[in-house]
Amino acid sequence: MARSAHISALAYALLLSLVLGSCGGELSVPVDGQGSALEAPAHFVKLPREVTEQATVAKADLGKRLFFDPILSADSTVSCGSCHLPELAFTDGKAIAVGIAGRRGQRNAPTLANLAWAGDGLFWDGRSPGLEAQVSDPIHNPNELGSDWATVISRLRGQADYQKAFRSAFGASALIDSSLVKEALAQYQRALISAESKYDRAMRGEAVLTASEARGKHIFFDSSAELPDGECGHCHTPPLFTDQTYMNNGVQEQSGSFEYADAGRGGHTGIRFDNGRFRVPSLRNIALTAPYMHDGRFATLEEVVAHYNRGGHPGPNVDPKIRPLGLSASEQADLVAFLKTLTDTAFVEYHSRSKNTLQ
Repeated sequence: MARSAHISALAYALLLSLVLGSCGGELSVPVDGQGSALEAPAHFVKLPREVTEQATVAKADLGKRLFFDPILSADSTVSCGSCHLPELAFTDGKAIAVGIAGRRGQRNAPTLANLAWAGDGLFWDGRSPGLEAQVSDPIHNPNELGSDWATVISRLRGQADYQKAFRSAFGASALIDSSLVKEALAQYQRALISAESKYDRAMRGEAVLTASEARGKHIFFDSSAELPDGECGHCHTPPLFTDQTYMNNGVQEQSGSFEYADAGRGGHTGIRFDNGRFRVPSLRNIALTAPYMHDGRFATLEEVVAHYNRGGHPGPNVDPKIRPLGLSASEQADLVAFLKTLTDTAFVEYHSRSKNTLQ
C-alpha cells in the first residue's frame, strides 16, 4: 500500500513536469506511505501543519480506493465516484445527481477540487461542518448510496485486502470502523488539489492570455475603465475562485415572500433570510462541470453568463451585485473565454489515469 501510494505521488509529479514545465517551485514527493499527501501551492493559503501531517499518502490512497468502490452502496452498484468523475473535474455531467436504482437526488453534484481549504460548511446548503462529517450523508441518503454504517463496516471487515490496507494506513492494531472510513475518504478528497490552469501559469508569467481571454479577465475582476464590470471576482475570488459564502444569485423566482422551490441554505439554518441562498461554487475547471447551478438548469457557460448579464430574478435577499451588466455579445464571449482558462488539464488527466489503475 505504501509503495503504491508513493508511486502515485511520483507519477503526478512527473506528469506535472511534462505537461507544465517549470512550476515556479519544487513538488514534494513523499518517500513512503506515511508522508503527507498535501502540498499547498505557493499561491494558496498555507495549510495548518496538523492538517498536512494527518493527510498521509497511505490514508489518501485508501480513501481513493473506497471512493471508487461500490461496496459502500446498499446494492453495490454505485460509488462516490459515480457522481464525482475525475474526467469531469469530479462532477457527473447531470443536472441532478443519480444514485442507487436510478433514484434522482435533490441537487447538482458539485466539484470536489480544493476541499482542503473548504470552510463554513459543505454541500450546496452548508449542512455538513467538514469533510469527515459529510461522508455519512451520501452513505445514508436513500437517493445516493442508500446504505448504513453497519452494512458498510461488515463488508469491509470481511475482506482481507481491506483489513491490510487499513492497518497500513492507520497502524497495525487498526480495526475498521466508521471513523477510519470517514478519515480515509476525507484525506483523499483533501488531496484533490487543482492549481495549475492556464490562468495560474499566466499569473506566473509562464503563459500568455489571448486578447479575448485578457478582456474577459478584466470584465471578471472589474479591472478596466474601458470595459464594463462583470461583478464576478467579488464572490469568485482567487485562488480558490470562491469566497465560500452563501448567496442568492437570482436564479430562482419566488413563489411568495422568501419562498423558493429549493430553500437552499435556509432549509438548513431555518433562517428566513437564508432561503434561496446557496454556497458559492468554485469556478476552477468550470468548463468541465456543466450543467450549472444547484439544480443544473444551465447547460452551457454562455447561458450562465447570459443569466448574470440579465440581472437574474429580483428578491429581497438577492445579492446587490446581481444586476443587469450591459455586456455586449462579444464581451460575454470574452468572459467565457477567460473562464475556460481555469481548466487544470494536468489535474484532470492525472486523476482520470489514477482511477483507472485501481486494483
